[in-house]
Amino acid sequence: MNRRKTRALGLISGGLDSMLSLKIVRDVLGCEVRAVNFYTGFCITETQRRTGRTRADGTVKPNEALEAGAELEVEVELIDISDEGYLDVIANPKYGYGANANPCIDCRIDMFRRARELLEEWGGDFVFTGEVLGQRPKSQRRHTMALIEKNAGLEGRLLRPLSAQLLPPTIAEKEGLIDRSKLYKISGRSRKEQMALAKELGIANFPQPAGGCCYLTDEAFAKKFFDVLDHREERKISKEEIVLLATGRHFRLSDGGKLVVGRTEGENFQLDMHAAGRYRLHARDVNGPVALVEGEPTWEEMVIASRIVARYGQGRDLPQVAIEWRNGKGEGEEVLQVEPFRDDAAFASLRI
Repeated sequence: MNRRKTRALGLISGGLDSMLSLKIVRDVLGCEVRAVNFYTGFCITETQRRTGRTRADGTVKPNEALEAGAELEVEVELIDISDEGYLDVIANPKYGYGANANPCIDCRIDMFRRARELLEEWGGDFVFTGEVLGQRPKSQRRHTMALIEKNAGLEGRLLRPLSAQLLPPTIAEKEGLIDRSKLYKISGRSRKEQMALAKELGIANFPQPAGGCCYLTDEAFAKKFFDVLDHREERKISKEEIVLLATGRHFRLSDGGKLVVGRTEGENFQLDMHAAGRYRLHARDVNGPVALVEGEPTWEEMVIASRIVARYGQGRDLPQVAIEWRNGKGEGEEVLQVEPFRDDAAFASLRI
């Protein structure tokens, strides 16, 4: 009686390392592969794709995981994990943050735990990733990789094909389900070995390493992220707030009040989509940005917010600009005649 093929579930980011790992596990080791990509809500490209934001040429940047799947002729499942449980992990990480708001260790533990659940439902043998030992200082050190594997419940069932010969053998290797001699011992930040391996394995099209794929690693985004958490009693954040954090200029008016000002037509559209329950501002008689105010602003805060909005519109040089306020709770509208701020320094202390 023939044993079924060894089954492997792969976490595919769309980068070269994950593409190489899939190619090795499927074509070199001969496993049946299921490829998944987790959407966290913080992926820059996928968030922009989902919200319809375009590049300078008017096109939408494609999802790299789907492009990788097309290149490797494998279906990639996009799975949205940006639920309350994941956001709680991000807001309250057990192992802390990296240089900005990136809780990489906790994020990976959560992802791998979900991958383990998918693996068990599918009846698979192991999970694999494109991780490379020593490539990232926080989450890809030997000790940290072992910690993540243990906390996710994947001890012995998590294969990193590119660095496997530098790591303890997995259960699949020990039981002869896969051949350890066909795995690799790549380490460090250089991509030279991966580039050579891509040529050897016939992978012609892949994205160049660029970094910055996660909003949480961005310094400007991190400041806005922590500002939200620091101005509320309970450290919680919502999916809707994540989209707003990636949109526009942000100004802290008070502990309970924040102004978000659109920078482009696309951002104005995004702010309009999230106006419910917030105050919406725009210049009534001249072109300018859409803006939202969260909370219940005082009269003084309304004036300051209006002057900022006027500053970024075509009426910035006029003596007075009419700023229309609409209550997102359906309680009517109001118009304020204000003098635009003449320079950014006048309200720089409010900028997040």
